[in-house]
Amino acid sequence: MISWDDFNKIDLLAGTIVKSEVFEGTRKPAYKLWIDFGPIWGIKKSSAQITEMYKPDELVGRQVVCVVNFPPKQIANFVSEVLVTGFQNNNGHVVLCSIDKQVPNGAKLF
Repeated sequence: MISWDDFNKIDLLAGTIVKSEVFEGTRKPAYKLWIDFGPIWGIKKSSAQITEMYKPDELVGRQVVCVVNFPPKQIANFVSEVLVTGFQNNNGHVVLCSIDKQVPNGAKLF
């Protein structure tokens, strides 16, 4: 079990995907994402292995839930700055954790 203080250390924020492209040269198929978290956090980059469920053009404009306070991670020639969250479906493919009604970019999940 974790405490509320532990949970509050995780910054799970809403962001809008503003750019998406195929991540060439990776071992596992992935996309490069640019996500807008509003005026405080700005635009952050992420690599996401979501190619089985989504096409790059259908991701732009979608709001997603991301962990923004993990250390950056180097993936090939790209630095992933945030973790985009999702769930595995019955086929083992990642389905994005998304927001059903518009909220401000940078809004914190609680």
